[in-house]
Amino acid sequence: FDSSWQRGEPIEFPLDGLIVGWQAGLPGMKEGGRRELVIPAEYAYGPEGSGHPLAGQTLVFVVDLVKVGS
Repeated sequence: FDSSWQRGEPIEFPLDGLIVGWQAGLPGMKEGGRRELVIPAEYAYGPEGSGHPLAGQTLVFVVDLVKVGS
């Protein structure tokens, strides 16, 4: 549903503003690292019918960490 890699530009965001699966999956990453996050619905947008278009879905992300902010 989104790809900053395809747009050719990184995105920036605070960790505490992300879904639980990202909050649990990103700590410990090093700059320049890559991690695949497979996030079940309960750690993403909840069960099907909870109002978000991705609710009930297992989400898969490949994350390249470019830089850690201060």
